[in-house]
Amino acid sequence: MKKIGKLHLLTDIVVQSRFSHLELTTQGIRGGADVIQFRQKTGSTRELIDIARQMQTICREAGVPLIVNDRLDVALAIDADGVHLGQDDFPIDLARKLLGAGKIIGGSASNLEEARKCWHQGADYIGLGPIYTTSSKDDAGPVCGLDLLKKVAGQIPLPIIAIGGIQAENIEELLAAGAYGVAIISAICCRPDPAAATRAIRARLMNR
Repeated sequence: MKKIGKLHLLTDIVVQSRFSHLELTTQGIRGGADVIQFRQKTGSTRELIDIARQMQTICREAGVPLIVNDRLDVALAIDADGVHLGQDDFPIDLARKLLGAGKIIGGSASNLEEARKCWHQGADYIGLGPIYTTSSKDDAGPVCGLDLLKKVAGQIPLPIIAIGGIQAENIEELLAAGAYGVAIISAICCRPDPAAATRAIRARLMNR
């Protein structure tokens, strides 16, 4: 059984510079994140592999899956637990052939058609968003809203991970709308105490 997880922490050093990827990984796991996603858009491939390899060590010691955002090559290089792919990234069906059946593959979607495409190509979960307004992703696109979340959750038989503007305060309405879990950037990475912020979000998730 693949461990999709309900609380995905996307480590990011662009929206903040106080914590490194490794520090965010450690604090996120301490706070109860059950999936870590390595997200970095810049830097050499060698640099990304080095950071991801160190993150993988931390995650494996804790028994938490590490998923690489966008970069299939980096995921392959470190034998990551999976990869998350956007609509313009490496095709999901081809990624499956390279990674094998046992790895986790997530696909990004911002509408029902894209979610259905991810499902048919073999994704294990859908990252749907942005649900709310977000400043963490400059390529996020227009807000989806709860109505689309309800529609996708009702028609796509995969775990739906809501992303985009997620805060502890809106966890309940996301779960009520059909979200399986959430993916967080700013609400954890930009907080003075990422472990405490993670813990607060996890408490809301686990209360349902």
